[in-house]
Amino acid sequence: MPLMETATLAGGCFWCTEAIFKRLKGVEKVTPGYSGGEMESPSYEAVSSGRTKHAEAIQLEFDPKVISFEKLLEVFFHLHDPTTMNQQGADVGTQYRSVIFYHDDSQKKTAENVVEEINKSGMYKNKVVTELSPFENFYKAEDYHLDYYAKNPSAPYCQVVIDPKITKLYREFGDIAKKDD
Repeated sequence: MPLMETATLAGGCFWCTEAIFKRLKGVEKVTPGYSGGEMESPSYEAVSSGRTKHAEAIQLEFDPKVISFEKLLEVFFHLHDPTTMNQQGADVGTQYRSVIFYHDDSQKKTAENVVEEINKSGMYKNKVVTELSPFENFYKAEDYHLDYYAKNPSAPYCQVVIDPKITKLYREFGDIAKKDD
């Protein structure tokens, strides 16, 4: 069994981020949930209120021999808008903020370097506002959120918001993406 590492990322709706990261080679498990807040074991309804300080996040287990944390962040920054504060498209509120919850000093340094490179590159017109926060907690989302896209591919949100992100993933990162099931 390979030695796995953990990453915790928030980049808007966790249905989107889960659907993207499940498609990467080396990512063995993706769990949607809530991170960065103060309430223990929050519900979707509580997080949606914006009062828990949690963000919708994903926690993933990955094999660093197959995909690096830096490459995960490259995908992360290409498949959501890290320049909008507390918003991804029509999803607005602190629960949709962009955050990298780093698990150790190495992840923190990698995240700082990637943000600096993106800001220098001019990839986005505005500066990256993604928070870099030490990992403190992660609470698994309710079961109906797990594999939401796979279970509901014809839902309007999936077709309008997630499908274009998956298309972009295969276009820009086809070399590290698993083949669609």
